[in-house]
Amino acid sequence: MIQRIQIIFLLLTAIVFGSLFMVPFAISSQPSVQFLSDSVFDVTDHPALLGLTLAGGILALVSIFMFQKRKLQLKLGYFIIVMAILLPVITFLLFTNASAEVSSSVEVYDQAGMYLPVAAIIFASIANYYIKKDGKLVKPMDRLRELLT
Repeated sequence: MIQRIQIIFLLLTAIVFGSLFMVPFAISSQPSVQFLSDSVFDVTDHPALLGLTLAGGILALVSIFMFQKRKLQLKLGYFIIVMAILLPVITFLLFTNASAEVSSSVEVYDQAGMYLPVAAIIFASIANYYIKKDGKLVKPMDRLRELLT
């Protein structure tokens, strides 16, 4: 059933991952080393961040069409949550390693991109809740179908 409510939350999760390409993680007052050479630290600055963001968005979209395989859809939801957790962790680690080379006169301000993975975690968790709820609803109906055949 593609019209179930979990589809809305999976779509919102995919939108959050897609919006990370438009919203930076951090900006600096002046250009600096490596990640802040253009004064903006975003997803495209490191292959790991790019890969996690693309994979999270694509898996959220793929999970939408796995509505007939609820167990697989649920596993994909958990995998999306893991990627959404890893994204800010890896971002923080990359940025703290690079910040050792940044001079103290450069001020760095965090942006909304650093907090968007939290929204992805929330939306994917809500989608998983409704996938489980849907499974509990369908299981008794499947037993009835088996008895009637």
